[in-house]
Amino acid sequence: MKTLIVSIKSPSEALNDFKAALSAARKHKLKQDHFEISFDNKKDFDRFAKNIALLSTIIIHKPKSVYELAKIAKMDVSNLNKIILFLEEVGAIKIRESTQNGRKIKTPLVEYKQIQIDLSAA
Repeated sequence: MKTLIVSIKSPSEALNDFKAALSAARKHKLKQDHFEISFDNKKDFDRFAKNIALLSTIIIHKPKSVYELAKIAKMDVSNLNKIILFLEEVGAIKIRESTQNGRKIKTPLVEYKQIQIDLSAA
């Protein structure tokens, strides 16, 4: 089961964590896959936290397109597209593109089954 860890850290803390992980990887001492999103400002962290329910909606309903997700979540498609873009940029979701009947379809995917919030550095 993939777990996503979400934290808020200063840029220097995030860099130190990256250096430690890189060093462990070079020594082949990584014990498990580690998926973490570290925000360096409260505004982006709050934006992510505000949209966690959308991640749950994607996991539960498995929409076949962003349009279908908008209908399920009862959201405007243009507003939802902005949120989807943000979540994709930070690595919380992936977008699979396909073509059906000559139309491009973007399918949002959440690859994590669990999300942990780490506020220890906040």
